[in-house]
Amino acid sequence: MVNSRDKGKRGEREWAGVLRDEGFTAYRGSQYSGKTPDGLPSPDIHCPDLPIHWEVKRTNKLNLRAAVNQAKDDSRRYGAEHWAVAWREDNGEWLIITDRNTHFAAVRGDFADPRTDEDINEK
Repeated sequence: MVNSRDKGKRGEREWAGVLRDEGFTAYRGSQYSGKTPDGLPSPDIHCPDLPIHWEVKRTNKLNLRAAVNQAKDDSRRYGAEHWAVAWREDNGEWLIITDRNTHFAAVRGDFADPRTDEDINEK
């Protein structure tokens, strides 16, 4: 039997690794006691380079509406300008679910790219 809590932790570590591979600073939020300094629950992923609250789901059966609602609620709680759900099934690719505001902000290039030209040219 798969422990869903452990699977969730693995998913959060995986997604933080994807963000780091793309050149962003990212780490699991709950690895630092599960709470922010003001006592609120910690977000799944801290990524100070992006104004996005990441809700990470690592499950084969995603309740999309519940995940989106959780991401929206948590983004307001943490003061994030945008939200996104990062989801991956077993043996699947990571998919990102977000709203149109976040999508078009990213398409327009509204988020600063922390990578240098040298980093980008290496890929």
